[in-house]
Amino acid sequence: MPRSVDEILQHADELAARFEDYEPSDADELDSVAVAALRGAVQERSDAERHMIDAIRLARESGMSWSAIGLFVGTTGEAARQRYSDKVA
Repeated sequence: MPRSVDEILQHADELAARFEDYEPSDADELDSVAVAALRGAVQERSDAERHMIDAIRLARESGMSWSAIGLFVGTTGEAARQRYSDKVA
């Protein structure tokens, strides 16, 4: 259901007031070491997934079956095919 312009403006005013009145507390602070560790881990996982896709693409291009690929990635061939076939095509 569409909202009226007045409702949208009222909501914007409420958000602006919340922003202007916000006072951070120590509980709101994030540990920078933990944040950096999480960001690094997410990046490493992303890199590893890209590397896995490249390796599976190479394996498929060389004629390796999904069953064999599944053995290498620790799953069944069907599960490997379902997870990666659209990414390596």
